[in-house]
Amino acid sequence: MPIDMDASDNESSTDRARFRKFSDAPVRSWWRPTSTMGRVGLGLGALAVVSVFAVSAFALKSFLERDSRFRIASTTNIQATGLAEVSRSEMLPVFGEDVGRNIFFIPLNERRRQLEQIPWIEHATVMRLLPDQIRVEVVERQPVAFLRQSQHIGLVDNNGVLLSMPAALMSQRHYSFPVVTGIDGRDPLPARKSRMGMYSRLLGELDANGQHYSDQISEIDLTDPEDARVLMPEQGTDILAHFGEDHFLERYQRYKAHIGEWRQQYPKLAEVDLRYEQQVVLQMTPGANTTPTAVSTGGGKTEATDIPKAAEIQKPVVRPQATKTDAPKHTQPTHPAKAHDVAKSSHAKPINKSKTAKSKTAPKKKNSQPSKAALSTSKQKLPPKNHSAAVSGLGQ
Repeated sequence: MPIDMDASDNESSTDRARFRKFSDAPVRSWWRPTSTMGRVGLGLGALAVVSVFAVSAFALKSFLERDSRFRIASTTNIQATGLAEVSRSEMLPVFGEDVGRNIFFIPLNERRRQLEQIPWIEHATVMRLLPDQIRVEVVERQPVAFLRQSQHIGLVDNNGVLLSMPAALMSQRHYSFPVVTGIDGRDPLPARKSRMGMYSRLLGELDANGQHYSDQISEIDLTDPEDARVLMPEQGTDILAHFGEDHFLERYQRYKAHIGEWRQQYPKLAEVDLRYEQQVVLQMTPGANTTPTAVSTGGGKTEATDIPKAAEIQKPVVRPQATKTDAPKHTQPTHPAKAHDVAKSSHAKPINKSKTAKSKTAPKKKNSQPSKAALSTSKQKLPPKNHSAAVSGLGQ
């Protein structure tokens, strides 16, 4: 028994060795020939197939180039939709070199970019229509304001792109826009787009809820990107209102609520600065013989005081407090005027009073944000320094 068992073990180990040797042998792919001649034949066959494809592609290309059925015979084969302000005569030069060319060899993306370089075209799509047509779909820019540059009047869209149009054609279009100034065609497009963005926000707030307050605006100066200066027509004259860069509707309503009172008190009123939260700064016409005055409307009473000559509407400054050594000498009046607190604010700084003169604080604006500094009257009447006035206590 032990001898027989050893024999069977030897046979099984031999079989396993043979099976392992057979399984380890590499398996050839069905398409790989084993002989040299077979490999040469396979290479020649592959070369023949590639040559057939190349010759077929060349023949097809030659056929498409020479077949008149796929050729743009004339400009009548070019269709265009969406043209209103741009005429076909302005569009067709873009496709001038494509007349007579095969439709498959017209660079559509390049033609689209060339069309979008025309100022009035905002977006264009160029497509092939077999067998011999080119179709162009155009989206034109929409003007939103008249643009005045020197003596020239043009149009401008929301992105700050300048659009030209003959005056006679403008009248036919019956455009009704405010006039915009402060935008130059030599300015970079991002700067023009930013200014027109402020213009769009201004009109968007004024015309919210169908109120159409923008119809009462005649001109908007966008020279300062942080201050929309609006020209408001008021009974035969124009008042320049500083609206800043936000809170347009609130400031417009404040202006309309008090402009009649301001004009009655100050007939020479020229500018109104609405950028301050608790007060409004008024400026008179240059040369008007009017004492600068700060007017308070709180409590139903009108109270007035002088304000210092600032630089003036744009960057009001805070004057240092007068001391005994540097205070100007003024003659005390027989009946000195009573001092009034013109504006009270949670951010107001206390103002110390000197025995010889009172300091006067003008609103100080930092980073184009309105200041809440308080103004107080002086017991002395100072000589006129400018033609501006401040109105406070109007609320935010």
